[in-house]
Amino acid sequence: MLKVNEIFKSIQGESTYAGLPCTFIRLAGCNLRCTYCDTNYAYYHSRELSDNEIISKIEEYGVKCIEFTGGEPLLQEETPPLIKNLLDKGYNVLIETNGSICVGCLDKRITIIMDLKTPKSGMSERMKFKNLDFLKATDEIKFVIMDESDYQWAKDIITKHNLSNKFEHILMAPAYGVMQPKALALWILRDNLPVRLQLQIHKYIWAPHEIEGV
Repeated sequence: MLKVNEIFKSIQGESTYAGLPCTFIRLAGCNLRCTYCDTNYAYYHSRELSDNEIISKIEEYGVKCIEFTGGEPLLQEETPPLIKNLLDKGYNVLIETNGSICVGCLDKRITIIMDLKTPKSGMSERMKFKNLDFLKATDEIKFVIMDESDYQWAKDIITKHNLSNKFEHILMAPAYGVMQPKALALWILRDNLPVRLQLQIHKYIWAPHEIEGV
């Protein structure tokens, strides 16, 4: 049984899969408390569902792209076996994880989107950079940027860990409602930084009070 906050189908708003239909499995619970968190409703509210119940809902939606998100999906030890089951069934599975829990337990066929927390998130000290050793070149590194000091920190991490040579996709996103995308775009252009500017496009499709999908 997994503690599930919600399951819904929507347009993928982030990562290199942005714009594609995707079924989201939002698992409940998180071990971090980021200052910009926009899904704190998932900290506590959940219902317990079996693998079969989750798979039945996925099949009902009929989309081959699945994302596990949270909260923090790796807090539950039942998550990796369900992911393997879905991969065996031919689904393209993504997971967004916060970088503080070991990802070595995950099936190598999955696409990992690792959100490395910046200092202004309040959680950068919780990052386990050893996780980078478990990632494939096709996995994705994400930074949410709140100001120029966050940007500089992320830039330094990219250099220190040689990320641009290890990974095909490094994403930078302005914290929604906190900083303007234009500012981040200008810093990236100024420094010729080899990263992808990412906007949460679902937030431009649906208003804050609307359900982001079906």
